[in-house]
Amino acid sequence: MKKINRRSFLSKTSAGTAGIILAPTILHSCAGEKSYNDLLRIAHIGVGSRGQEEMKRYFVAFNSSYSVATCDPFQQRRDASANYINATYKKRGFVAPKCKSYLNFEEILERDDIDAVHITTPDHWHVPAAIKAARAGKHIMLAKPLGLSYPNYKILEKELKANNVRFHYGTQQRSMRHLQLGVNMIKEGLIGEIERVEVWAPGFNPVESPVCHEAPVPNDFDFDLWTGPAPLNSYCPERVTNNSSWFQYDYSIGFLGGWGAHPLDIMIWVLKDKTSGTYSCEGAGNFWKPGGMYNNIKSWDVNYEYDSGIELWFASADVAMEKEMLKNRKLKEGNGTTFYGSKGWISMGRTTAESNIPELNAKLNNFPKNKKGYILSEENRMGNMFIDVVSGKTKETNPLDEAILSDTISHMADIAIRTHRKITWNPEKGEVVNDNEANQLFIRKMRKPYTV
Repeated sequence: MKKINRRSFLSKTSAGTAGIILAPTILHSCAGEKSYNDLLRIAHIGVGSRGQEEMKRYFVAFNSSYSVATCDPFQQRRDASANYINATYKKRGFVAPKCKSYLNFEEILERDDIDAVHITTPDHWHVPAAIKAARAGKHIMLAKPLGLSYPNYKILEKELKANNVRFHYGTQQRSMRHLQLGVNMIKEGLIGEIERVEVWAPGFNPVESPVCHEAPVPNDFDFDLWTGPAPLNSYCPERVTNNSSWFQYDYSIGFLGGWGAHPLDIMIWVLKDKTSGTYSCEGAGNFWKPGGMYNNIKSWDVNYEYDSGIELWFASADVAMEKEMLKNRKLKEGNGTTFYGSKGWISMGRTTAESNIPELNAKLNNFPKNKKGYILSEENRMGNMFIDVVSGKTKETNPLDEAILSDTISHMADIAIRTHRKITWNPEKGEVVNDNEANQLFIRKMRKPYTV
């Protein structure tokens, strides 16, 4: 029999197309060759605080995959994560390949025994890293938000298809049963024809915007690699924290995308067909105070009109509370999506779900809760959802085309606020209509050699 490598085997046996799906967990190779009933092997690219949390809760906590590599520009992070994986598996008695740590993720992509990557880098690295992973044939779980440059979204879309790579967007709320139930209720027409949607999310963390005082780069940190395709700024410890990567425009568009990705994804999950066309966007927002490093939008109030007739009001949580966006809710949650239909409404967030239709409200609240009445999280199911997608047990549940739709909504808010005018986005052409200045804000020049 002609020898085939693990990656091409998985690609051929778990495409998820019509007919019988052959899961690699039940197949064996020829005698003398490596057994293909091994679990999927996953590498973790970016193991800061969020990356480590997902690695531990989504993957290492279960015996459903092997975590075999970690990668981060911070040596302490990548080594500590690999040591944690090895020690946890040993303590549990889970026989697994040794996990190794890497500085450069492209070394991981060269490994033929790795099936998939879990990418939780800072935002500006999300799509460039995913493009390289797709070209290497690695299946991808990618943290939200999607990224900074629309042309790169289309490159990623092309590479996924060309290399038969499956994609899983990191909007973990799709793994939560109360949200799955609410989404299905709306899709079944139980609140009637949807007329408008209201979405809110946190705009900022309660921290001060620091001033950067240049300092020597530590020996165990590769600042140039951390910066990657973004402009190379002066180094100071405060520049490379979570908050700084979220609130500096060189690396992200702030919580407009970073938090907005979650409740906007719920809207796209329900209304993909009605939100795939042209729409206009206008609104206002406030930035971090000048003087420090943070220069993103921290508070916003934006309205959208879709050609399909759907209206969207998207606001930061402080604006939503001030303007009583949540006035119909019993539980006030800092993020959520409310769908208003011809028969009633359903409002859902990470730990809440309510409706003004009594029978729907009763079902939405039939989930385990804490003492304050908030639904207990189920986001640790996210990793196993990804594994099921990669192994062909299910089709993609968090696909790229829907990620592009929701992420673009955040960018249109950012662009409308920065240009101080109403803009119109045409997704078929991938551009803001008749507005070159606006379009340039959705294209980021990539610093060499970190191009795609």
